[in-house]
Amino acid sequence: MSGAVLFIKENLKISSVQVEILVGVLNICSLFGSLASGKTSDYIGRRKTIVLAATTFLIGAVLMGFAPSYPFLLAGRVVAGIGVGYSLMIAPVYTAELSPAMNRGFLTSLPEVFIVIGILVGYIVNYALSGLPSNINWRIMLGLAAVPSLVIGFGVMAMPESPRWLVMQGKPDEAKRVLVRISNSPQEAELRLQEITDSASREFQFLHSGISSNTWRGQGVWKELLFKPSKPVRRMLVAAVGINFFMQASGNDAVIYYTPEVFRAAGIHNKRQLFGVNVIMGLSKAAFVMVSAFYLDRFGRRPLLLLGSTGMALSLFILGLGSKILQHSDSKPLWAVTMCIVAVCGFVSFFSIGLGPITWVYSSEIFPLRLRAQGSGLAISVNRLVSGVVSMTFLTVSMKISFGGMFFVLGGIMVVGTVFFYVVMPETKGKSLEEIQFLFQDKEGGDVETKEVRRVDLELT
Repeated sequence: MSGAVLFIKENLKISSVQVEILVGVLNICSLFGSLASGKTSDYIGRRKTIVLAATTFLIGAVLMGFAPSYPFLLAGRVVAGIGVGYSLMIAPVYTAELSPAMNRGFLTSLPEVFIVIGILVGYIVNYALSGLPSNINWRIMLGLAAVPSLVIGFGVMAMPESPRWLVMQGKPDEAKRVLVRISNSPQEAELRLQEITDSASREFQFLHSGISSNTWRGQGVWKELLFKPSKPVRRMLVAAVGINFFMQASGNDAVIYYTPEVFRAAGIHNKRQLFGVNVIMGLSKAAFVMVSAFYLDRFGRRPLLLLGSTGMALSLFILGLGSKILQHSDSKPLWAVTMCIVAVCGFVSFFSIGLGPITWVYSSEIFPLRLRAQGSGLAISVNRLVSGVVSMTFLTVSMKISFGGMFFVLGGIMVVGTVFFYVVMPETKGKSLEEIQFLFQDKEGGDVETKEVRRVDLELT
């Protein structure tokens, strides 16, 4: 969209406010997809939810590619947004539930890896198509999104259902068959099944409505999360919602969407040069997200998260300074433009090291099984809401306080975020999903759920 919107604005003669709505409405609508995705995946399963997300993407891409007018284009963006909400929840949750503890960080960060690769491919496609007439190129840019949607739809036929969801549905034999496929040995599969089964037994101890594995479809989770959370659940919710809030309050999506506008204000007016800057930024994101993915299970979540957020804050302050210099300079010195380009690349690189992949990892692994899908969906809905608000107000606010002022504000937000991560986020490296929930309990074991878990553990053993 960051490249297509330049031609959409020219071709459909829309205003800057309409551009903000077009860009931001996807994120706002993905809020509803995220809220619905948890309940949906608890009810119909993780696998079918992936098919639903891919189908929604396909419809949205076709609508946008053939849009004859702005309202039609907006409708396609709305449909695609719902698919985004579903996919951002289900991809990391599904991956986390299939992954062994020692490789879960790497595997659960893969959704962000491929998001970044997708962004880079989008930049390259935009650059390649920018020479076509403006009434054709943006349609191809947006319509091509139908291709990966079809690939996902067919690819899911080879993917197993989540063994944890199967156990919660009272299907341990099916879960065992899946675990045998994704484990190194039958013995490892048996051990993983026993751990999951024991955890599921504890989960049903906390469901007080006579719900069994034959009738559980995710009911009662919203009440437990929002109205009667225990201390551990409240801490999980604060951590998950907090990291998702700061991921988007950093302005990451807005920087991706509006980088051409920022550099146009800096004095770069050639569209191919603007797209070239986007490609450089995409290469930076892709390179560093791979670094994070490969070292996440070695160094842990916290060190990379703190490194990334600190680097983002520093990059935003440098970008703000460079933008201010260019704003007050008629000659637009090359060194200041270069400083801004380096700062943008630094920002997206540090994002790809920390918040980018680790947000999805944390969101999918810190909730217990009965709360995981809907808790993750709730946290990601906050992510989508903040992203939509920032994307739909970025240009307007920047016109009031300048791009430099906006980047200083975002840098300040990231300083606060770094402090939050240091205080609130525990290290989860190397722990199974069943072990992680104990990290959020009182150390002295004083809360009711801690005592209940220990009692159930004793009964199971």
